[in-house]
Amino acid sequence: MAWRANLDQHWHELADTYSPRDKRMFEYYLGACAGAFHARQLQLWQAVFPHGTVGRYDAPR
Repeated sequence: MAWRANLDQHWHELADTYSPRDKRMFEYYLGACAGAFHARQLQLWQAVFPHGTVGRYDAPR
């Protein structure tokens, strides 16, 4: 997973602040979240409630 590769790649920047135990906790937490999303136990919803726009929303992309 991309988050795991990113954490491993940049851990040297955090190693002075966090212990190896902290890294294991990060990995466990993120892995548990990834598993829950994969099992559809967690979902992400995003809603936009624009002010003053009736029936239309222009995405800023």
